[in-house]
Amino acid sequence: MSTLQSSVLPYLYFAGPLFSAAERSYNTFLKHQLSQYFEVYLPQEDGALMPDLLKSGMSIGQASKVVFSNDINAIKRSDIVLVLLDGRTVDEGAALELGVAYALGKRCIGLQTDFRRLAPFGNNPMIV
Repeated sequence: MSTLQSSVLPYLYFAGPLFSAAERSYNTFLKHQLSQYFEVYLPQEDGALMPDLLKSGMSIGQASKVVFSNDINAIKRSDIVLVLLDGRTVDEGAALELGVAYALGKRCIGLQTDFRRLAPFGNNPMIV
């Protein structure tokens, strides 16, 4: 293998929620950590976001198509899809991205740092 080939990093698609400042900050932190091993596609940085497209004057329909198309194309290019599974339920967009990646035969990896769904005591005591 040539030096050029050996320096090419695998392409990783990062799927996860990106709707709050905390989610985006965590995603950026993880991208930074992963970037030493992968070329990381993070939709909030490398794709298009609905609020930005709507502010630019696009209709909801046009903006939705752009976001969907960008992210599906990035999944198709990916070698690996990493799906953030934190939260009470998996983010619906991340779940769809995982399904597409799986159907395309991509290597899929889940990351869960949130123990709530598997905790032996069930729901958060403050909810009960």
